[in-house]
Amino acid sequence: MKHLELSSASGVATVTLNRPEVRNAFNDEVIAEMTACFMDLGSRPDVRCIVLAAKGTAFCAGADLNWMKRMADYTRDENVADAGALAEMLRVVYTCPKPTIAKVQGDVYAGGTGLVAACDIAVSVDTAGYCLSEVKLGLIPATISPYVIRAMGARAAHRYFLTAERFDAAEALRIGFVHEVVAADRLDAKIAELAKALVNAGPEAVKLCKLLVQDVADQEITPALIQMTVESIADIRVSDEGREGVQSFLQKRKPNWII
Repeated sequence: MKHLELSSASGVATVTLNRPEVRNAFNDEVIAEMTACFMDLGSRPDVRCIVLAAKGTAFCAGADLNWMKRMADYTRDENVADAGALAEMLRVVYTCPKPTIAKVQGDVYAGGTGLVAACDIAVSVDTAGYCLSEVKLGLIPATISPYVIRAMGARAAHRYFLTAERFDAAEALRIGFVHEVVAADRLDAKIAELAKALVNAGPEAVKLCKLLVQDVADQEITPALIQMTVESIADIRVSDEGREGVQSFLQKRKPNWII
């Protein structure tokens, strides 16, 4: 891969944005690489957790300037196709069967917030700054909005989408956009701690938990929803993994999925 680095150890795959010279801004090539990479990792049985990281001072500054220059002359149909590729990348990250962690070591701007929001868990260094800057350019954060609004909530989105204010990591934590804020010298340890917890969990249970959250969040509590949850727990209780998990607990031994 030209713009990404991939490493793997003990069930944890780390995908690293490697364009520090442009603050890890993405273009059509990065989008294609990221989409293919997450699709591949999502299908690999040896991968139990994916960490999305970046090199340099910024996590992701959004769209690459040279890409934006090319887009300036696009027709509407070309813009639809271009935005569609970005939307597909975010969908692939969000729906990846493996649990994902955003390791935010630096600033996050515009489309970069979509990458953070599409991950299941986000940990930020305390010096990172955040900004949804689109309106400053007369644009809107449309493609990333389904993920960002889910992450920060509609009330916060009303403010930060409209004002394009920069906000710090403490505010990102307060509004729920990230789960934890740590000092730079604690970032690696916190990511390792979370990754270990994910690797130690039942892989099929983790996959189904992701779907459960996506299916249940913001839904009205109807008889149909309750029945879906009843059938979901019944199905996993009789699955091989569910039986192994319960038996290992009762027998005070490690389950067979522990690496």
